[in-house]
Amino acid sequence: MTERTPKIGNYRYRILALVFMATTINYFDRSIIGVMAPTLQKLFDWTNKDYAAIMVSFKIAYGIGLLFMGGIIDRFGTKIGYTISVAVWSIFGMLHAIVTSAFSLVGFIVARFGLGIGESGNFPAAIKTVAEWFPKKDRAFATGIFDASTSVGAILAPFIVGAIVSVNGDNWQIPFLITGALSSLWVILWLKTYQKPEEHPKLSKEELAYINSDSEEENTEKIAWVKLLPKRETWAFALTTLTDGVWWFYLFWGAKFLSDQFGVDINNIGLPFLIIFIMADAGSLLGGLASGALIKKGWTINKARKITMLVCAIIILPVAFVPVIASKWLAVFLIGLAAAGHQSWSINGYTLVSDVFPKKAIASVIGIGKMVGVAVAIIADISLGAVLDTAGNSGYFWAFMIAGFSYILILGFVHLLMPKMTPLDDNLNFIVS
Repeated sequence: MTERTPKIGNYRYRILALVFMATTINYFDRSIIGVMAPTLQKLFDWTNKDYAAIMVSFKIAYGIGLLFMGGIIDRFGTKIGYTISVAVWSIFGMLHAIVTSAFSLVGFIVARFGLGIGESGNFPAAIKTVAEWFPKKDRAFATGIFDASTSVGAILAPFIVGAIVSVNGDNWQIPFLITGALSSLWVILWLKTYQKPEEHPKLSKEELAYINSDSEEENTEKIAWVKLLPKRETWAFALTTLTDGVWWFYLFWGAKFLSDQFGVDINNIGLPFLIIFIMADAGSLLGGLASGALIKKGWTINKARKITMLVCAIIILPVAFVPVIASKWLAVFLIGLAAAGHQSWSINGYTLVSDVFPKKAIASVIGIGKMVGVAVAIIADISLGAVLDTAGNSGYFWAFMIAGFSYILILGFVHLLMPKMTPLDDNLNFIVS
């Protein structure tokens, strides 16, 4: 008689669903201003430099937040750390709605700064949650699932904003208030649901064993940043985040580009964004599935992750030609293809951290790396705003050129820094297999 294989269970996917929800809210909140950018510029009489200053405020705060939010999450745990992050960004997200015309520039700069502090905790907490709840062989796919929610948030923003806000700016405050209600619901669900796997009363022994099936047992001693900074692996991951500036360019400047180049207004931005970010969602899922499938076929983690990232870099290249394309829909398709490549690149980049570092250091390493990406994105925003004000739309030519060719160059340097992706133990020494 054949013995039945015990069911593993799938409670880990309930936790992943909450991470998906949080990241959707995060990107809906983050995307609102990009969708309304052409309208708000006219309403408040902002220059491109003014708009760039608002974007830079968010990114400076995001970078500062990454200095300590990852450490807070590693120190106090995912449950408390994630809650703090969501609460802070929700408060400042709603504060946008009380900004007056007389103080619009300063008010938005302050509100975006607070939003950046809070939102800086989302990805360190999300990646740490995946590392706690999924074995290594499934982490890229799990990361792909929750990372797809960034596109869901970006897709929802133009449709909700377009339905509520008029071209002349009436009701612009309401979308900023919607996220507060959603975030409050999320915090209640998270505090009620989340525990570490080994402490969770609803997790079966079989599922816990599966989660820990390819992970080394770790001690609880914390790892200080000063020990992480000298590691080549930390900086290899940091290099992969330099492309965050490209993603934020699509998110915060995409509606402006389509408005400046093709005359797309707030009531017509929904369909182009839907195409771009559905393609991005497909990239998130396929990128996670691809590297995971290669690992299951016997490829090393090192080879599977890097080959997947190389394919991503290659399919992104055509976006460099977007500014010289006359067809709006071909431009939208190429941006969508690049967004798909970026999302696949990004989730495989994130899993490099959980593949190499012990779980207790993951949020801190993510924080260090994302901070580097933010610094580059700040320089890009300032430069683009200045060029658009002085030289017109020619600034988009250089932005898309960098967006197209940066990935393949970065991957080469990542391989030089971390050629074998050898895992590190609790003391950050190589684990000899």
